[in-house]
Amino acid sequence: MTRTLPFLLATVAALGLDASAFVRSSAAQEATQEARPSRVEGEAFQAPAAPGAGTKTAEQGPPNTEYKPLLPNQTRAPEPTQKAQVETAVFAKGLDSPWAMEFLPDGRVIVTEKAGKIRIVSKDGTPGQPVANVPKVDPKGQGGLLDIALSPSFASDRTVYFSYAEPRDKGNGTTVAKAKLVESDGKARLDDVKVIFRQTPTYDGDKHFGSRLVFAPDGKLFVTVGERSDKQTRGQAQDLSSGLGKVFRIDTDGNAPKDNPFVGGDKAKPEIWSYGHRNVQAAALDGQGRLWTVEHGPRGGDELNRPRPGLNYGWPVVTYGIEYSGEKIGDGATQAGGTVQPVYYWDPVIGPSGMAYYDKDLFPDWKGEFLIGGLVSTGLVALKLDGDKVVTEERIPLDHRVRDVKVGPDGAVYALTEDDGQIVKITPKKSS
Repeated sequence: MTRTLPFLLATVAALGLDASAFVRSSAAQEATQEARPSRVEGEAFQAPAAPGAGTKTAEQGPPNTEYKPLLPNQTRAPEPTQKAQVETAVFAKGLDSPWAMEFLPDGRVIVTEKAGKIRIVSKDGTPGQPVANVPKVDPKGQGGLLDIALSPSFASDRTVYFSYAEPRDKGNGTTVAKAKLVESDGKARLDDVKVIFRQTPTYDGDKHFGSRLVFAPDGKLFVTVGERSDKQTRGQAQDLSSGLGKVFRIDTDGNAPKDNPFVGGDKAKPEIWSYGHRNVQAAALDGQGRLWTVEHGPRGGDELNRPRPGLNYGWPVVTYGIEYSGEKIGDGATQAGGTVQPVYYWDPVIGPSGMAYYDKDLFPDWKGEFLIGGLVSTGLVALKLDGDKVVTEERIPLDHRVRDVKVGPDGAVYALTEDDGQIVKITPKKSS
């Protein structure tokens, strides 16, 4: 007896398994094409007992919904019995609504500001003058100059990639450009600015642009975007002919790699890697070089996902959140055939923005954990995983809206705070 691909994806997603072993470009694109795997790879999602996990959860506030998780430890994981003791210090200040940062090879930090400026912060924490030749951005609402990433060969080619809300005829949209960073006589500029990718369709709105830029080990670039928030656009997160609510995978010139899951389809955008996303503003690679994302839910339902090729992450068909008004979203479903459950979700939300994988030695207890910035939780959220399962969650309060987080070359953690324009350095607390 044969089964069609939707049946297989539904089964795999419901079990929380990894379908990437058999999702292929033409099969994922054509719903009527039969898949032919001999077996499903992976194991059932069972959260192990974690050494060092306590009995108290990091989140103590009441949830917005009565929805129940489908999977063990899918929400409100226990916090560790031994929590990190940290000290904070202001590394830099005087930034204007900063959005993203990246360490340069020499230890300086390049920072984007929402209104459309790029600055280089010196090793002593002094912000430099704005970098010249930055393209015009649309800064309204959640728009503006967004993420920045260094070319994998930045040391030799000095190329930076950045995303921004681009003003366009009849609206705006998330755009990715690259340029050469040139420094001379104490000044910096962008040369050879070239747009390599535009999210389409254009829409006249001011919300849910995404976006994060993450280079994979193979040199391909992941680009996360939003579905533009409004009810009239959010359904396009399910539409493979639309660029709203997707994770894209492109090469350094903006082309779709030949092994993307929807290459060769008649209608699907070939740059799409995964779909059914709401608004992804946090993304990072784990120690195996795999992409992980955290996306904004509505009222409840922020999600940690590991996007895999060709899979559907559900929005707005399924969600663990509700409308800001308190109404259900759609039918109020939290699971559906053909969609993938989040690895983890938050209700109430943390407001995720920025994400780093900790792989240094300064914080031994954080090694191998994800550190996520919280706009609503006003601090960092540390997630410990065992395999692909969250086993502990820890909160590190900073009392500021954290827009981005990075691990410095010194092993310290650096948080970019949106509300007061600072970079906060986080180190282990010294014993008295």
